[in-house]
Amino acid sequence: MIRVSQLPSGLRVVTEHMRDVRSAALGFWVGVGARDEEPEEAGASHFLEHLLFKGTATRSAAEIAEAVDAVGGELNAFTTKDHTAFYVRLLASDLELGLDILCDIMWRPAFRAGDVDSERQVILEELHMQADEPEDLAQELLASALWPGHPLGREVLGDETTVSGMERARLRAYHRKRYRPGATVFAAAGRVDHDRIVAGLAERLTTAGGRPPRRRPPRAPAERLVARRHPTEQAHLAIGIPWVSRHDPDRHAATVLTHILGGGASSRLFQEVRERRGLAYAVYAYRTGYDDAGALAVYAGTAPARAGETLKVLTGELERLADGVTAREVEVATGGIVGSMAIGLEDSGARMHRIGRSLLLHGDVPAMDQVTAAFKAVTVDDVRRAAVRLLDAPRSLAVVSPLKEDRVARWVA
Repeated sequence: MIRVSQLPSGLRVVTEHMRDVRSAALGFWVGVGARDEEPEEAGASHFLEHLLFKGTATRSAAEIAEAVDAVGGELNAFTTKDHTAFYVRLLASDLELGLDILCDIMWRPAFRAGDVDSERQVILEELHMQADEPEDLAQELLASALWPGHPLGREVLGDETTVSGMERARLRAYHRKRYRPGATVFAAAGRVDHDRIVAGLAERLTTAGGRPPRRRPPRAPAERLVARRHPTEQAHLAIGIPWVSRHDPDRHAATVLTHILGGGASSRLFQEVRERRGLAYAVYAYRTGYDDAGALAVYAGTAPARAGETLKVLTGELERLADGVTAREVEVATGGIVGSMAIGLEDSGARMHRIGRSLLLHGDVPAMDQVTAAFKAVTVDDVRRAAVRLLDAPRSLAVVSPLKEDRVARWVA
């Protein structure tokens, strides 16, 4: 059973009781991410994700880690373009410890100067590591092409200049302004009691108020090509097309179409690019959706000598969507989506992620029966309508490869 409450502080609390498990997953979902940063503070949300684990007024980083390890728990966090999450999974009998640690790191971080400096070096190494991952780099370049000059087009980690110059006072001010109960959801799933969670949070909260950040939608037209020459073994190609947002009525049909195009082993891209032509090992499509923007992305990694051929095949499969999809394709895609969702929600951690993200980003938590029904209601006509919207939009191409820029430029000439 899913229950939702709101504390006087403004914090929203959502829980899902799972009778047949022994674990509890708890998490704070903060409605702030990389898109909410000013250019000079790019990477602040991700920096805080690291820094909050470095210690509080009463606990050191080592003490936090030891307390969680001692009960077999897992403590982690992640940052996205529009939200940040901090969570712990442990035995339900250790729930009070989980609440203590999460509330401590969320609302009472120490911001010790030495911790800020040491974590800065860790993040700089993370930036270097990402630069060595050409597939990830191609995805980031694609975002910069789709949303030029907008925070959605920036790297979540920031860059070396902003991270190197991030001062402790700025991080503390960013935390004080953005990490507020009124912009945050607390989610818990597993063998949990809603009233006990609400009471425990009320006892531990020492702050109140706040609201989600105001955001401006992207306005600038997308760029056709962003390319970076890199000494890679493969050419990494990413095509992006502006598409439906997170709340668009066509979002379920768009997800089905994405699955048909490149969501599994039976998808058109996998069958044509990998199985029939042997052009790539990794080829797939995915959909990104925000409150005010969205996109379809297609990726393939291939031999540089076959990059032009691969791009033509990828483009051809996109164009072939204009011919429509079959009822069988819609049936297979819908079954795949619904089945994978059900399988993925068999543990408390996955359930906590679903309810926390849903309440934060959508304002409610639909029952799984509702979600399943929405996908099963998608028709061939719905998918064709989503395809028309997709094919009417301009395309962007991001390339990371050892190829010369003039050769890559000819692909979009």
